[in-house]
Amino acid sequence: MILEQYYTQCLAQGTYYIASNGEAAIIDPLREVQQYIDRAKEDDVTITYIFLTHFHADFVSGHVDLADKTGATIVIGPNAVTSYAFAKAEHLQVFQLGKVSLQLIHTPGHTMESSCYLLKDEKGGEQALFTGDTLFIGDVGRPDLAVKSDLSPQDLAAHLYDSLRNEIMPLPDHITVYPAHGAGSACGKNMSKETSDSLGNQKKTNYALSTTLSKEEFIQELTTGIEAPPAYFPKNVWMNKGINSSIDEVMSRGVTPIPLASFKTLAEDPEYLVLDTRSPQEFTAGAIPGSWFIGLDGQFAPWVGALIENIDQKIILVVPEGREKEAVTRLARVGYDNAQGYLSGGFDTWKNNGLEVSTIKNSSAQDFVDGLEDGSIKNPIDTRKPGEYESGHICGVPLHTLSAVHEEIKKLNADNTYHIHCAGGYRSVIFSSIAKANGIKNVVNVAGGYGAIKNTTLKNQKIVATSNCSL
Repeated sequence: MILEQYYTQCLAQGTYYIASNGEAAIIDPLREVQQYIDRAKEDDVTITYIFLTHFHADFVSGHVDLADKTGATIVIGPNAVTSYAFAKAEHLQVFQLGKVSLQLIHTPGHTMESSCYLLKDEKGGEQALFTGDTLFIGDVGRPDLAVKSDLSPQDLAAHLYDSLRNEIMPLPDHITVYPAHGAGSACGKNMSKETSDSLGNQKKTNYALSTTLSKEEFIQELTTGIEAPPAYFPKNVWMNKGINSSIDEVMSRGVTPIPLASFKTLAEDPEYLVLDTRSPQEFTAGAIPGSWFIGLDGQFAPWVGALIENIDQKIILVVPEGREKEAVTRLARVGYDNAQGYLSGGFDTWKNNGLEVSTIKNSSAQDFVDGLEDGSIKNPIDTRKPGEYESGHICGVPLHTLSAVHEEIKKLNADNTYHIHCAGGYRSVIFSSIAKANGIKNVVNVAGGYGAIKNTTLKNQKIVATSNCSL
C-alpha cells in the first residue's frame, strides 16, 4: 500500500493519495488534478474513487474534473446534494481499494454531510483516519460554515460533540489522524502546525476530545470567539456542489501574455482589476497606479478570497517572471477563474516604457516609534487580526484589520497621512495598496511591522507594547 499526503501551505490543506494492488483513491483533491493522474500513472494504478470529506468552503475541489478525466467514482457522505453524479454513501459503508479498504464514518457537525474515512489494511487492521474538518490536530472544525442550513452553530456544535464521542473516540489509539487542514486555515481556531498525529495523543492533548468536557461546555467553547468567515467561503461551497469551468480552460486563459498596449487599455477599464503578485519591497518601490498588491510569497489565495469581493472579477496580473502558472493556479484554487492574462515582460516593461508609476513610502520601525513619541505621526494603523491586537499592541494605535479593509478605508480621510503596520510587512502593503487605489494617497508602510517595532527602543519609552495600556 502507498499512502501519501499532499500538503499545500498556502491553504494549509491536505489531500491524500492511497494506492493498493492496481487501484488508487484521492481524498479531497485540489483543483489542479493532473498531479494525481501523473502519480497514478507512475505507480501503474487506476484511480477508482474520489472521496470528499465534505463540501469545502475554503477551496474549490477538483473532484469533478478528476472524475471526468479518469472515470473514477465520486463518493460523499449522507445529506449531500449536488448537480453532478456521485455515490451517496451510507454510514459505515465499506469501499474496497485493491487489498485495503476505506470505511465511511458519518460525523455531522462541521457540516451535516461531513464524514471521515477509516483506512484498514489487507488484514482488516485499522491504520488511519482521514478526518476532513471534523477533527484537526489540536482543534475541531468550526460549526458556522454550513450554507443555508436550518441549524444554528450551536446545533451543529452539538452534533459534532456527539460525532466525536460516539464515532471517533472509541477508535484505537494507534490510528494516525490525517486532517484536511493545519495551522493557517480559517476552518478552525487553534490548529496545530503538525499535519498528522496519533489518535491516542489527540485524546490526551486536544481539548475537544477531553472526557471531562460537557456538551454544554463544548458548545460554548466552539461557538465563542469565532472570527467571521471570509466572504468567498459560501461561494466555494456552492462551487463544490456544482460543475465549474474545467481547470484546463481556466489555466489556458489565465496564462495568456498580454502586450503592454493592450494591458494598459484593460488596466484603465473599471471592469478589470490589476493584481500585482510580486514582493512587498518590489511593489512599494514601484507599481501600476490603481493596482492591488497580494504577493505570491504569502497566504495569497486566502487573501484573494477575503478581499476581492466579486468572485467573478476580471483580473489581469503582474507576476514575477516564471510564476505565471502558479499565480493562476492559486487563484483557481479559491474559485477566481476569471484571470484574463498577465503583463508580458512584467512590471519592467511598464516602467521602462515611461508609463506612470505609483510608489508607497516605507518607514523604519524606529522612525515610526520616534514619530509616535514626538507627535509627528498622527494617524497610525494596525492591520493585524483582532486576536493579535488583543495579545499585544502599541497603546493608542487603532486596529483597522485587513480582512475588513473595504469598510475600514471608509473611515479614513483622503487628506491625512497614514502609517500602516501589520506583524511583518505583508498585510500592511496589501492594506496600503487597496487604500491608495481607493483615493487614500498618503500611506506609509512600516517595514518589518510589529515584529520590528518590538525590537526598537519602544520598550524604554512611554508608548508600551502590551495588551494592557494602563500599565
